Amino acid sequence: MIDLDYLAFLENILTDNRKERFLHVLENRTKHFTVAVEDVYQMHNTSAVMRSCEVFGIQELNVIEQRFGKRIDKEIALGAQKWVDINRFDSVSGCLSDLKSKGYQIIATTPHEQDCMLEDFDISKPSALFFGTEKEGLSKEIMDNADGFLKIPMVGFTESLNISVSAAIIIQDLTNRLRRSDIKWQLSDEEILVKRLDWAKNSIKDIKRIEARYYQENPR
Repeated sequence: MIDLDYLAFLENILTDNRKERFLHVLENRTKHFTVAVEDVYQMHNTSAVMRSCEVFGIQELNVIEQRFGKRIDKEIALGAQKWVDINRFDSVSGCLSDLKSKGYQIIATTPHEQDCMLEDFDISKPSALFFGTEKEGLSKEIMDNADGFLKIPMVGFTESLNISVSAAIIIQDLTNRLRRSDIKWQLSDEEILVKRLDWAKNSIKDIKRIEARYYQENPR
């Protein structure tokens, strides 16, 4: 349950422009689609995918670090880690189980399956979009558990794209179509309040000291 008094206290510290910007961005945020990346060795690729999620309004990124434990490359992410929720998993099975429990269908992005071209993808169902490395692609475990496959149409000799490029193309296309649809894709009122609080805290320097002072003066 959100402490609305605490939220109001923090937002009173922010400028009006900042608060209005939060509300505008949150109007375009969605959890209807979520993105998952599997064991991406190059740190900058995961960071670039996160940046694409932020730019195109995907609120959650799921990172599977079964083989390669990596921190987010802040230089590439360019602050996106402050605005996108990162869910970390140390196994493929844990990630799949979590996303299925939330009602997502598992969609494997791959150039080697003919199930569905990007422009034909049904956007009505909540979907978790899985991306793997350019060299190895997605693991057999994900492919075996996928509810569907998604492919970017390509007409050149090259058979695959870098993961960050593929993610940007797919996320931009699907979120653009989503916003033009009648699907209820927006965050709930409660989810918006949670993000307003998180983003306010991420925007205020020395937040721990300010938070401690607030609760000292306003004991629960």
